[in-house]
Amino acid sequence: MPSRNQRETEAVLTYMSRRLSRPRYQEHRNGLRLWPVGAALAVIFAAAIVVAAGAFLTGWNLLDADGLKPEHRLTSSTLFDLVKLSFGVVAGSGALVALVVAYRRQRVDEEGALREATRLHTERFSQAVDKLGSDSPAVRLGGVHALAGLADDAPNDNLRQTCIDVLCAYLQLPFTPDPGDLPGHQEEHHRYLALRKVRHTILSLIGDHYRRPIGTYGSWQGRDLDLTGVTIDGPMIFNGATFSGGRVLFSGATFSDGGMVHFNRATFSGGLVSFHEAAFSGGRLSFSGSTFSGAVVIFAEAMFSGSTVSFDHATFSDGRLEFERAKFCDGLVTFNDATFSGSRMAFGPELSGDRDSAVSLPVGATFSGGNVVFGGTTFSGGKVVFGCTTFSGSRVDFIHAAFSGGRVDFGGSAFSGGRVNFLGTTFSDGTVDFGGAAFLGGNMDFNQVTGPAPHGLLHAVGAPPSAGVNLPAAWLTPNP
Repeated sequence: MPSRNQRETEAVLTYMSRRLSRPRYQEHRNGLRLWPVGAALAVIFAAAIVVAAGAFLTGWNLLDADGLKPEHRLTSSTLFDLVKLSFGVVAGSGALVALVVAYRRQRVDEEGALREATRLHTERFSQAVDKLGSDSPAVRLGGVHALAGLADDAPNDNLRQTCIDVLCAYLQLPFTPDPGDLPGHQEEHHRYLALRKVRHTILSLIGDHYRRPIGTYGSWQGRDLDLTGVTIDGPMIFNGATFSGGRVLFSGATFSDGGMVHFNRATFSGGLVSFHEAAFSGGRLSFSGSTFSGAVVIFAEAMFSGSTVSFDHATFSDGRLEFERAKFCDGLVTFNDATFSGSRMAFGPELSGDRDSAVSLPVGATFSGGNVVFGGTTFSGGKVVFGCTTFSGSRVDFIHAAFSGGRVDFGGSAFSGGRVNFLGTTFSDGTVDFGGAAFLGGNMDFNQVTGPAPHGLLHAVGAPPSAGVNLPAAWLTPNP
């Protein structure tokens, strides 16, 4: 029966055999595509005649050669000029032939060099993959660094992506959990720690290469990164990286204690970063100070049961940030001092958790554009905090939301523009708090709501309500 390391090696090799058989590698197997020599020469000569004729006619017109007198007798000087012209045409033709031949030879040499580089890369690649399946953690560690170096030296982007895919595939392989450090499990515990070091090294190398500016040696920016289902229990740092294309997938990943993924000061101008169905049971995910100007960041159906996700001081000017169907049982998501000027942030349809858990939405943030959408969301627990936030141009929608528990806090916020919409919302339990808020302008709509007025709202909008504030008649009728 094959051992565990043999099964791991077979899994990686099988994965890579599938990758290498994909159509994008076909270009290297089809060989160099060149025109036949006769066709190439015919095209070159035709182009040369067209260019020469154009130059001659242009010079003829510029020099006003129509007034030249024709010569009726062929002199020795004219004959000599004709001979020189003939030799010039022959020399030019020879030069064109030499140019075509030299170009084809250069292409053939380049293709031969690429084939040789690809062959050497494939040999080194096979050796590195074999090391990943070794029973020795130290040998595996050498294979990890070898693959990272191969990615840096790859002859083309396809082969570079292949090396990255193998490193990601290794992280996706199952591993034996820590048996503990009891006396009877010391050897297994030490092996677990050694293999965890290999996985943490891969996480560190990926982050290091993504931080390098695009276009520089060793940069992996723009390349796909598939960490679907991976357990993140170590540091992975993308600080200052630019995400302008490609896909970075953490779908179904588990973020446990010790796991740190930092995108601080990163720029998201394109591509996709997905945490779909990820489980955050520990560790920290940080986007502090990042700029979102076009990418899509997805947390749909993610489970937050212990981690902290920070968007503090981030700037949202375009793109989408989605938390649809995410569940918050514990942990914290913060947007403190963030700036929203054009992005769309969506939550729903259920936001649940105990009363100590929090979706701490933007404390001290500024909304001057974009949308924050809780349409149809059910608040059954936890907290959503907009404390001390300035609304000057954005739209925040709670249309047809249901508050059956938990807390939504607008305490100390200032409304000077934009629109906050609670149309059709149900207040059956829980708390929506506008204590200390100031309404200076904009629109706020509570039409067709069910339930009592939120705490502090009537005081914030004044009596009678300020222009732009729509309240149910029942809220404006004093109690007998």
